[in-house]
Amino acid sequence: MAKEEKARAMKEQAKGKAKEAVGRVVGNERMTAEGKADQMKGDARQAKEKGKDTFKH
Repeated sequence: MAKEEKARAMKEQAKGKAKEAVGRVVGNERMTAEGKADQMKGDARQAKEKGKDTFKH
C-alpha cells in the first residue's frame, strides 16, 4: 500500500510540473496555478508517506 501511495505522489508531482509548464507556454495562469497545486498535493502526500516510514522503522 505504501508503494502505491508513493507512486501516486510522484505521479501527481509530475502531472503538476507538466501542467504548470504547459500553462506557462500558452500563457494560461489558471493552468499554471493548477499545476502548482497538483505539485503541492504530491509533495504533501510524499511527506505523509515519509512520516509513516519513519515511525515504522
